[in-house]
Amino acid sequence: MPSFDIVSNIDNHEISNAVDQANREVSTRFDFKGTSARLELSKNEITIIAPNDFQLKQVDEILRNKLTKRQVDLRTLNYKDVNMNVSEAKQVVEVKQGVDQENAKKIVKLIKEAGFKVQAAIQGDQIRVTSKKRDELQEVIAMLRGATVAIPLQFENFRE
Repeated sequence: MPSFDIVSNIDNHEISNAVDQANREVSTRFDFKGTSARLELSKNEITIIAPNDFQLKQVDEILRNKLTKRQVDLRTLNYKDVNMNVSEAKQVVEVKQGVDQENAKKIVKLIKEAGFKVQAAIQGDQIRVTSKKRDELQEVIAMLRGATVAIPLQFENFRE
């Protein structure tokens, strides 16, 4: 039976490159000379550090530009609250990987409301869609590409 998977994966290497490029630009910009403004990358989190809130927003703008140039969808970024103290401001940006339960339910609901004769099943952080006809699966993919979803979607493992 033909099937495919709906996933939301981000290339970690592209995120790493974008953070490195943003750090390089911050270190060479005149308005950040002599400050502790920088970006730190851990597994699925980017920490933005700057002397104050205004410069924190500037560093964030640099990061967003670098991610956009590397075709990383900004919908995958989840901004936490800004932590301020006397000497610096910090903000943690979580990079979302996979389809979370809430968005998975919305996607399955979209598929069912469209009236396709397919079965959509949530499997962890992905959705498996199966059907008897390959054409219906292609129509589902086309419908989801045109739909407004809160996360970027990729379609993998299209099998006959």
